[in-house]
Amino acid sequence: MSVIRSRKHNPATQPLLTQSMLNHARLNQSLLALAALSLPLAASAQQEKTMSEVKVNAAADVPFKADKVSSPKLTQPLIDTTQTISVIRKEVLQEQAASSLVEALQNTPGITLQLGENGNTSAGDTFQMRGFSAQSSIFVDGIRDLGAVTRDVFNIEQIEVSKGPAGADIGRGAAAGYINLSSKLPQRENAVSGTIGYNSGEKARATADLNRIIGDNAAFRLNAMAEDGGLMGRKVIDKQRHAIAPSLAFGLGTPTRVYIYSQHVRSEGTPDGGIPAIGIQGFNPIFTGADAAATMAIARSAPRVGREAYYGYGSDHEKMDADMATVKIEHELGAKTTLTNVTRYGRSSIDRILTGINAITPTGGANTATWTIARTRQSVLQENKILANITNVVSEFAAAGLQHTVSAGLEFMSEEQTGLGRTGLGTTTGANLYAPNPNDVLAAYNPVLSGQATIGKTTTAAVYAFDTIKLSDQWQVNGGLRSEHYSAETLQAPAVGATVAAPRVTKSDNLNSMKAGILYKPADNGSIYLSYATSYLPPGGNNFTLAADNANSNANAALDPQKTTNLELGTKWDVIEKQLALTAALYRTDNKNEFTLQDATTNDVSQLGKRRVQGIELGAVGQITRNWSIIAGLATMDTRILQGTTLNNAVGAATRWSPDFTATLWTSYKWNDALSFGGGVRHTSEQKRVVDPGANMATQNTPAIPAYTVADAMASFKVSRNVSLQLNVYNLFDKFYVGTLNNGGSRATVGAPRSAQLTANFLF
Repeated sequence: MSVIRSRKHNPATQPLLTQSMLNHARLNQSLLALAALSLPLAASAQQEKTMSEVKVNAAADVPFKADKVSSPKLTQPLIDTTQTISVIRKEVLQEQAASSLVEALQNTPGITLQLGENGNTSAGDTFQMRGFSAQSSIFVDGIRDLGAVTRDVFNIEQIEVSKGPAGADIGRGAAAGYINLSSKLPQRENAVSGTIGYNSGEKARATADLNRIIGDNAAFRLNAMAEDGGLMGRKVIDKQRHAIAPSLAFGLGTPTRVYIYSQHVRSEGTPDGGIPAIGIQGFNPIFTGADAAATMAIARSAPRVGREAYYGYGSDHEKMDADMATVKIEHELGAKTTLTNVTRYGRSSIDRILTGINAITPTGGANTATWTIARTRQSVLQENKILANITNVVSEFAAAGLQHTVSAGLEFMSEEQTGLGRTGLGTTTGANLYAPNPNDVLAAYNPVLSGQATIGKTTTAAVYAFDTIKLSDQWQVNGGLRSEHYSAETLQAPAVGATVAAPRVTKSDNLNSMKAGILYKPADNGSIYLSYATSYLPPGGNNFTLAADNANSNANAALDPQKTTNLELGTKWDVIEKQLALTAALYRTDNKNEFTLQDATTNDVSQLGKRRVQGIELGAVGQITRNWSIIAGLATMDTRILQGTTLNNAVGAATRWSPDFTATLWTSYKWNDALSFGGGVRHTSEQKRVVDPGANMATQNTPAIPAYTVADAMASFKVSRNVSLQLNVYNLFDKFYVGTLNNGGSRATVGAPRSAQLTANFLF
């Protein structure tokens, strides 16, 4: 299917249509430039030691296994940290040829993806963790990462997934936990690595990682990425991305170290509005009229639409920019005391016009080939900014005969989100359900700013302190407090000729979160712990949009913060000479003060809602033998509403998109010095869209995402000392499965069919 799509455009006015072949050429030049960058640098570095040859810590010896996380707030090794934390290292990402955060998170259980209504979500990476939204709990080097962007992993050393309420660690809105992306920074070594890959989605991708020593104590590092092409299983969705992340380090190996680094990502292409859910298990549309019963019976047995079906217009476009600049200073005040200060400015923007699909019209009666589907135009024009400064001190000392490790600090943060409205998006017509024409003419297309604007601002000042006290060789306790004051403001300007009920809404409050734990070590390589933690989500805390006091929504400024508490009992063991980490945890999370529609007639609301999520999580990561590596996990989730009628559901209802069982496994084996192979399996049980136990499923469209199991495989062959070829086969058994479903149950994205990617890896 050949489609002309927009690339370059003015966010405030009409996008300009260009030929996609010109954009392919431009991105292909970027790919070639990255490859050209790697070769001469590699030639000059052949005699230098590689990064892996220089590092001698345990994490380097055990490729999949991390012993600590990067945050200075968590001072203890993972085995002695009283919380479930999964770490996904770059070696795992390389073996899987993963490029995005979403792909990386498939290595930890209990996380599910969401799809915004009509594809109109402005959240970028949108997902839930342990039954709660986590899209606003993504951090880069400990600082909240704002913006509707799809995050790439080209500049990531490891991904740290901390589960359970974490208000003491990160502040507001941390009911699910948080995800921290640890950036690659300069090292005291000369090394060059890179990749060039091509997959069956006709996407080409190249990355480069250069690290060079400058003098005795300084180093420079440059990470870069470029990709161009479609998605596996959705070649019609064409995107181009390129990014660069330069960094400098001074004072390496000295008591005072300074890191100056930035990251700049550009992405543009065709947004994916998904496909109709017809033909998917459980699809049950509602029609009216004299032949409604017969029409519904036909629809329930109708075939699925093709994977490549595209219901948009040539003017659909999506452009995302993301920039951040960081200065990090580490200073050793003494042998066991380190001061860290991090300052960051970040900005991201999204400009999207997308055609969403809606109701099916049975044009022509029993002949489904003539049925049509309605289309609507959606616009997102949003900018996010953040300015943050964090000062932290970690100190180890003895007091009153006990050993303390204290981490304390101050955080100051200013966040702002601006959303602008547009009109003139065009007049749509219905598309043929099974044979949409991407060259349909869009009438009256002249997008201009409507005058409507929403500006959300939040400023935060916080102080925190954590202490781990070693009572004996076997017992230790830890606790932490965070007190933060936030001030939020939402300003709304109406479209021309319209009005808004509350042009300015403000809210300020103090949030005090805590965590505590007790840990027993029956052996040096094991621990058993019990922990308790809290977090708070104030009104409008996730989307920067406060609403007037009489609004029937979670953004109502008069509401109290939702409070989440978590109780966790767990154990962690490093076995097989501490090469393999095994973890197990029982958890129970309660969320109260949830918004409840108390009376549907009068629209009276209250905060009587209380929800519980509880379950078990198991994990294994590391090496079973010197040549056999593994990362695996499974999680159960039992979710239910205990009080109130949260989301208009009855008591006893579950939580949407929260499967009661998820599991993931990736393992690889090094057969000899040249050949390695591996594979993995991931399973997700049914994800309910309709969670009210009293609902009539016959009137609920598609009530759930069916359970699925997908297997992948990998083989790698070392061609020479510096070059290896890697083949990844995804969805090995060509399983059809639904990845995400919209809230109405009429639209879905489906997983890619069996597909492959060939990658050349370079290391000098």
